[in-house]
Amino acid sequence: MNDVPAVLGLDRLTFPALVAALFVIVLLRAQATYWLGRAVRSSTVRLGRGHPPTGWWGRVVMAVERWSRSAGGRRALALVRRWGALAVTLSFFTVGVQTAVNAAAGLSRMPFARYLLAMAPGCLAWALIYATVGFAAFYGAVALAAGSPWALAGAAALLAAGVAALAVRRRRRVGSAADGGAAG
Repeated sequence: MNDVPAVLGLDRLTFPALVAALFVIVLLRAQATYWLGRAVRSSTVRLGRGHPPTGWWGRVVMAVERWSRSAGGRRALALVRRWGALAVTLSFFTVGVQTAVNAAAGLSRMPFARYLLAMAPGCLAWALIYATVGFAAFYGAVALAAGSPWALAGAAALLAAGVAALAVRRRRRVGSAADGGAAG
């Protein structure tokens, strides 16, 4: 199993075509997140006027509204308020912040032209990163699994342990900050 792309049927896909496909994927996802934020903002304004949305949309609005008041939502909104369009562009270089920042841009009603000008280079950077580093990691994992499923299981276990350790460390840090804030 030396040629993972050929086995997966990706050997005929040129690098520019791969980047273009990934660009379209991330562009659609970012746009959907931004417009969801804009639509929720409009619905919460109507909610404040006594016209609550109903049905599935009402549940979506309330879920996004709750998220916007969570610690992560407040951080994303603060990033967009402080850094504006630059926060949108730079969010594409992160894992876990991108969706929050795109939603916050919509919730804060960032003008669409400004958002689009910030989002496009971010989408291109994301596509280039995933077309190189992302696919290399994916191909490596597939080759590892083909060579030894146990090696892949071990690598996955190490990755899961690392993610769990980071989550525990972050939870402790957030907990100690909350305790310190209450004592002060």
